[in-house]
Amino acid sequence: MDFVLSGVAACGACLFTNPLEVVKTRMQLQGELQSRGSYQVYYRNVFHAFYTIGKVDGLAGLQKGLAPGLVYQFFMNGVRLGSYAVIENSGYIHTDGRVSAAKTTLAGAVAGVVGAVVGSPVYLVKTHLQSQSNSSIAVGHQYKHKGMIHALAAIYKQHGILGLWRGSSAAVPRVSVGSSAQLSAFSSSKELVIDLQVFPKGSWLVALTAGMMSSLVVVMAMTPFDVVSTRLYNQPVDHLGKMLRKEGFLGLYKGLGASYFRIGPHTILSLFLWDELRKQHQQFQGQRKLGGGVAPVAEDLDQEDPAETG
Repeated sequence: MDFVLSGVAACGACLFTNPLEVVKTRMQLQGELQSRGSYQVYYRNVFHAFYTIGKVDGLAGLQKGLAPGLVYQFFMNGVRLGSYAVIENSGYIHTDGRVSAAKTTLAGAVAGVVGAVVGSPVYLVKTHLQSQSNSSIAVGHQYKHKGMIHALAAIYKQHGILGLWRGSSAAVPRVSVGSSAQLSAFSSSKELVIDLQVFPKGSWLVALTAGMMSSLVVVMAMTPFDVVSTRLYNQPVDHLGKMLRKEGFLGLYKGLGASYFRIGPHTILSLFLWDELRKQHQQFQGQRKLGGGVAPVAEDLDQEDPAETG
């Protein structure tokens, strides 16, 4: 059930953040392997990118890649968050009743690797579809996919089964680093907020605040890997060395604003929904165990279950 709840939470966040993912992808592909000032800038900033895409590609253009995005979120984050929940529920991430930074980082990284490998083919298709645009504002390599199934079939036909995992060499460290930063920061932040007693025990504001704190950490840690991953998924060339030579170190943080506008809200929403869904599921399980009696309140769940205090 942890895997299903995790997937549903991630999909709920994706519905709101997919337009931000489209903007982020376009801005990261803009000026690919070109020196600063030597290419035409179609997207000046996040807000200009929203306006440009909406004007030229239409409002539907802001939801490009939604279908593979939802599939990706359900399977990748379902496996990633679900695996972390299992590890958390086993008590592994705690040392003497407190959250261990080293253990949460390791658990988050392992969960991220598994999720990245599972979701890589659909992420590849999502990147292709989100980069497709009218020629007047096109950036990066342009594909002619008609949809998710058509894209998967076309990639398989041209590159074989291994072609579906093209770009995974960047996706695995991307999700691994992002996952370890996100989940360790979330668990530690949540414990800190509970210790400070800023909000009542069991309050939904605890998870929301921890998610906000985690979002800042994950964006700074993940953006360089995200830029390289987006480039590799869109066009398979040796990007890292060429990027550093052509675009400099700051090229690894291209689209940082767009990254936060996308990864930040998605992190906050997905972790908040994940935490609340797990809490509701535990209350439901408590009712069943009591034979239909009164379920344990949120405060009791926070005290009894290490998953809710981490």
